[in-house]
Parts: sequence; C-alpha cells; structure tokens
Amino acid sequence: MSNNKKELEVSFDFDFLEKVIVGIGEVSQITEIPTRQIRYWEEKGIIHSLTEEEGRNRRYDYKNIKKILLIKELLEEGYTLDASAEKVAKRMEMIEETFKKLKKG
Repeated sequence: MSNNKKELEVSFDFDFLEKVIVGIGEVSQITEIPTRQIRYWEEKGIIHSLTEEEGRNRRYDYKNIKKILLIKELLEEGYTLDASAEKVAKRMEMIEETFKKLKKG
C-alpha cells in the first residue's frame, strides 16, 4: 500500500471522527476561542454540547468543533454571528451528505 493511500485512509477515518469528544477547555485551545464565547454560542443554539446535566463540564463532538471553526473563519471575514451560523448550518448539511456518500462508498 502506498503512503498516499494510507494517509487518505487516516484522514477519512469516520469511525474515529464519530468518537472524538472533548471538553470545552480543549475546544477553546484547539479553536483559540474563549470558553465564554463558546458558551454564548451554545446558549444561542448555534452549537450543542453533549452534556445534558446542568453544572457538568460541556463536551463537544467533531461536528460541533467543525462548526466552531467555520464560524470563526466567517467572523474573521466580516460576517455577523447570525449570518455565520446560518451559512455554517447550510455548509454542515452539505458536508454531512457528502460524508454519508463517502462512508457508503
């Protein structure tokens, strides 16, 4: 097996991506977005933590981390938070559909 094929398989490890769950502190470090801002986005319903109990540390999956990074990018380009969230929601639908097709294939 060539190195390129091996790298491609690792970069599209869907099972791994579905299992990625990290705390809000780690998400803040990864995305360089303050935890307070992440909490605010969650309060607005833009992202969703996997933690159901109040007072427990918020935990996020790959999809929410991806949303956060996309929103950050759009905010840096001058979009408002609401416009960014709407654009990201549409983009995430497209990504989800593409991943489903790739996973089947």
